[in-house]
Parts: sequence; structure tokens; C-alpha cells
Amino acid sequence: MENSLSPSVASFQSSSVLEEHGHEFKEWLASLPKEKSFAPSGITFYQDFWCPTMLLQNVISFQNHFHAHDQDIILASKPKSGTTWLKAIIFSIVNRTQFTLSNTPLLTKVSHELVPFFEVTVYRNNKIPDLTTMSSPRLFSTHVPYASLPKSIKESKCRIVYVCRNPLDTLVSHWYFGSHLSDIRSLGWTLEEFVGKFCDGKEGFGPFWSHVLGYWKASIENPNKVLFLKYEDLKEDTIYQIKRLAEFIGFPFSQEELRHGVVEDISKLCSLNALKDLEVNKNGTHASFFPNKSFYRKGEVGDWVNHLSPSMLERLNKMIEEKFKDSGLSFKVSC
Repeated sequence: MENSLSPSVASFQSSSVLEEHGHEFKEWLASLPKEKSFAPSGITFYQDFWCPTMLLQNVISFQNHFHAHDQDIILASKPKSGTTWLKAIIFSIVNRTQFTLSNTPLLTKVSHELVPFFEVTVYRNNKIPDLTTMSSPRLFSTHVPYASLPKSIKESKCRIVYVCRNPLDTLVSHWYFGSHLSDIRSLGWTLEEFVGKFCDGKEGFGPFWSHVLGYWKASIENPNKVLFLKYEDLKEDTIYQIKRLAEFIGFPFSQEELRHGVVEDISKLCSLNALKDLEVNKNGTHASFFPNKSFYRKGEVGDWVNHLSPSMLERLNKMIEEKFKDSGLSFKVSC
């Protein structure tokens, strides 16, 4: 089914689609395929991915209005892939000379406020913010697939860091995250049924395979533009990956910093356990909807073994084999 932006909808360039073109936009939105999901409004199939319906307006505003700067750093990911953790690391790398470990904003703000999502907060309610006053480098994040990013991001010299997590742990983490957003039982879903949704690609910002492969291929074609990180590698050797990340985004550590253990300090500050124990990450909500505590669970590699049955695993492995065959991309699913 054709679901790309129609010419009339593509021409919406105002600060409020609903105010000026509400009826037309709603008619177009109603014509797109939809599915149930953890998000109250479900998901809508748009530009070959399943976008949370409550965020679709924001995504369109982002696509229409964002103008990338060459110094921008953009963290991209599929939901529940280590985004919150990596945001803390990137923020700490970039701002390590501005803040000390004792006064870093990470102690009082969730990392999503410090590295905001385009589609969740920056373009929330279809507002068009003035981003020109932000200090450089500007830090942003997104769950939008590579193919649907604004042209200015692809054509500028800004850097994209993509973090990927193995699909088995991603699925389980998504399932538990969803339990914070809705009553799963009210959807009539079991974990086995959600596995089916996942394998069909019908989950937030899915399909998983097209999302991951889009950034994977971009990283191969333009390695100076897109860095492809694996969550499992970050867990296994955090120090090495922090150094690698800092080098890629243009903030390499000096020999003096290395001697003084700055990398180790950042690793300790941004460890999952340290972040999880902060009061700011235990209470409150982000974007008036997401409980801060929902962004942290176990973060372990291989926790899927405690949740997936043999039949679920068989279906997932079949999907992985089919969708990632000959891609050159493999996943580490256990420690």
C-alpha cells in the first residue's frame, strides 16, 4: 500500500499542522495502516516503518524543518538498544571539560533531556523550535530509520552514532518497557504473541531488520559519517568503546587525560548501575508520559534465556537467519 507523504501533506510547512490543515491531515492519517501497540494510540505504517501514531506528527515536522549543522552529533537507535546509556556516555565525552563528576547535569536530569529525541521532545506537538541558538556541537537522538532521516542530516558532515542490540534481548527489553506504558493484559497479548508481532515487523519503529540494516549499510558505505556500535561490545569492553566513540565524534582523549583515568571516570559515572541508582532516574516522568524508571532494567546480555521459550526462540532465529543472511552482520546473544 502506498503510504508515503502525499503532495498536500508534504507541503505542510507551518508551525501547526492540526491548526491549519487539521481535517486534511486527519483524513490522510486515517488512510494509513494501523496496529495495536504499547503506545496508547498504536502504531501507523509510514514510509515503510511502523511509527508510534502519537509521534507521527512530530516525525513529519522533524523531516520538514530540521537543518543539520556539520558539527551536530546524532545518536540513532532502535528502541531498547542501550540508547539511554549511550546518551549519558556521549554527553559526558563532549562536556568533560565543562563539568566535573560532582556537578554534571547527569546527576539531576535524565539523559533524554540532555540529548533530546527529535520526535519525542524537540518537535513535540508539531512545534518548530529555534535550534540555532544551541551551543555547538548540538546533541540529538532519534529512533527514525536511516531512510527517513531529513536530507540535511545525510548530506551534511554531521556524525551519526548508531547503537544496535541483539534482537532477542531487544525484544524482551521492549516487552518489559511496554508494561510501564500500558496494561499488556488489556491488549490481550502474551509474550509469545509479541514475539509474533516482532517477527512480523509490527512494533514501534520496526521492522527491526530494516532499521538495523539501514544504518549498517550506511556505516559501510560511509564509515566516516556513521559509526555502528554494538551494545554487547560496549558492555564487554566499555573503556575501548568510549575511546573509539570519542575519536569518531571528534573529541579524542589526550595522553594526559588517559594517564589521569578520565576514560575510566566516565565509564564509572555512566555505568548502568550508577545511572539506575540516581534519584532522578527512579522518579518522575520524561515528556509527561514515560516513567524515568522504565528506562533502566537489567541491561544484561543474554537475559532473554529467562523469558523466551524454545518455540519463541525458534521463530526468532528463523527471522534472524532470513533477514540478515549475507548482510555481514551478526549478533552476540550471550556473555
